[in-house]
Parts: sequence; C-alpha cells; structure tokens
Amino acid sequence: MEVMDIAKDKMLKTIANLNRELSTLRAGRANAAVLDRVLVDYYGTPTPINQMANISIPEPRLLMISDWDASMLNAVEKAIQKSDIGINPSNDGKVIRLVFPELTEERRKDLVKQVKKKGEESKIAVRSIRRDANEQIKKQRKDNEITEDDQKIIEDDIQKLTDDTIKDIDIIISDKEKEIMEV
Repeated sequence: MEVMDIAKDKMLKTIANLNRELSTLRAGRANAAVLDRVLVDYYGTPTPINQMANISIPEPRLLMISDWDASMLNAVEKAIQKSDIGINPSNDGKVIRLVFPELTEERRKDLVKQVKKKGEESKIAVRSIRRDANEQIKKQRKDNEITEDDQKIIEDDIQKLTDDTIKDIDIIISDKEKEIMEV
C-alpha cells in the first residue's frame, strides 16, 4: 500500500500547488497573495515583501504596504513595478498603495483562460502520478511481491483516487471562474 500513500501525497501536493497558483491571480479584489512572488533586493538579499513590510487591506480594492525600514520603500516600489502583477504602485513616502482596478470583461475572460490552463496542467500532473503508481504496481507484480488480485485492487484504488482528485480540481477551477466573472 506504500505506492498508494505516495500517490495520494503527490496528488494532494498538486492540489495545494494549484490553490497557491490561483491565489496569485487577481480577481478585481485586493489580495496580498499577488505579492508572494515579488522579491525586493533587501541589502543584497532577494526578500519577499511580506517578510519586510506589513501588508493590509483597508478597502476591498486597496492594498497598503508599510515597510518596516522606510529607506526600502523605493526598492519595494521598483520591485512591484518590475513584477508581472500589472498594478502601478503609488508611494507617498510612508506607505505604498496598490489600487486594484475593476476588471474589464476582456480581462476577466483572459483570467478564466489562465485558470483553465492551470487546471488542465494540474490534471495532467495527477494523471502522470497515476501512471507512475501503476508502473510501480506492475513492477511489484512482475517481481512477485504482490498477487494479481492485489494488483487489480490497488490499480482500482489508484484510479478512484485519480478520479476524486480530478473532481476536486474541477470544483476549484469552477469556484475561481465564478469569483473572476462576478461583477
């Protein structure tokens, strides 16, 4: 059953990775997760913004960044401008404000395409995990470590796990699409 546990663990990690990736897609609302991949050169060390500043959401479409080291505000602002989040920061010398614009219909549709693409990539990863697990089971059968009946039972369990994981991915994708398309 070790093969089954490994496959289940990998599939759970795939779902966690999908959730993490989708949290960085902005849906017209302020979300601190969009800054997770933005690194600032903090005295020679690439540092995530959340490790060097306080990030708050005072309004649904506004993100405020108050740096603990005021001398680093300009570096934070430059890092945000260079990133791919598509929001221009405004720096008043004390805090940086990121105003999330209302999404246009076209931008919403682009985001939905990105969500579907990420979902499909996750499904491909899950199917790859299933294939690897099935190959391990066949190898164990060939080496006479398990019986033919055990092989069939484990392969059926792996298929059921795969189906359940893909259903979970579909639900996550559907929920994210609804969030993006809601005006």
